[in-house]
Amino acid sequence: MITESQIDLIVKDMFRGISFTSEPQGLYDPLRYMIEIGGKRIRPKLCLTAYSFFNDNFGEEILSPAAALEVFHSFTLMHDDIMDRSPLRRGVPTVWTRWNESTAILSGDVMLIDAYKRMARAPQHVHDKVMNLFFKTTVEVCEGQQYDMDFESKDMVTMEEYDKMIGLKTAVLIACSAKTGALIGGAPDKICDALYNYGYQLGMAFQIADDYLDAFGDEKVFGKPIGGDIVNSKKSWLTVRALEKSSDKKGFMEAFALPARSDAQKAAKISTVRQLYITLGVDRDAKDEILHFTARAMKAVEDSGLTRRQIDELDDFAEKLIGRAK
Repeated sequence: MITESQIDLIVKDMFRGISFTSEPQGLYDPLRYMIEIGGKRIRPKLCLTAYSFFNDNFGEEILSPAAALEVFHSFTLMHDDIMDRSPLRRGVPTVWTRWNESTAILSGDVMLIDAYKRMARAPQHVHDKVMNLFFKTTVEVCEGQQYDMDFESKDMVTMEEYDKMIGLKTAVLIACSAKTGALIGGAPDKICDALYNYGYQLGMAFQIADDYLDAFGDEKVFGKPIGGDIVNSKKSWLTVRALEKSSDKKGFMEAFALPARSDAQKAAKISTVRQLYITLGVDRDAKDEILHFTARAMKAVEDSGLTRRQIDELDDFAEKLIGRAK
């Protein structure tokens, strides 16, 4: 079986050697920029991990679809950064701030098309299954983004609504990554479905961890300014949980709506809302929920037909992904 360190090297080589059309530079340079600034490469790594359980021949038929997952994810980030007005991504300027909004929109569109082209190189015997899963997933991610934007105009969002949103916006792509690798590797249907569920539950834990780190993380590790969700009055898991627990919802929303135009106002707003989270115990609740979804991910593969060694590898993958928020 291919080891984790080998997969890490394969992924590094994959994106070191990835290429896009040269001209016009104004269209394609932002694509190269998004790929070069890197990231954790969670989705291609999980795809290749699932594939490696059943096949150790790493040819174009798996490398291209694995790359497609990251290219699609990068497309969503490029457009999300415009919608969220985010100045930094992984510690460097976002595409729309380095170039402009129009360029980020158009380059993002090309990135999406590029992702479909790469996914379409899946082997013929599973081509339809892989493409249908990818079609379904990409639409669901857009649905999740729309729900996220809808929440901006709602005073109250229930936890059920929030979980549905992050399930679509984040979890389904991680689930798709695991199942795509299994499908191309030749896994039986039961294991493909179990790996999809594993990826989905892990994706839920990952998004809640991301929400937690946005408020309580280290900016150098997190890769973008801490408190961005608070500054932008963006509803996160912590916000929804705080409104569930607070006996003074009006007071919380007033703090959440504080102005954040100057650096001093931003710092004051972040400090005020963070203290409310701590007082309500929302920071601890988030950590408990991360553990809850991580446990559900591991339960999904317990009786799936995977070997103990394969399950342990998935456990290690989860720990490395979520451990930063423990």
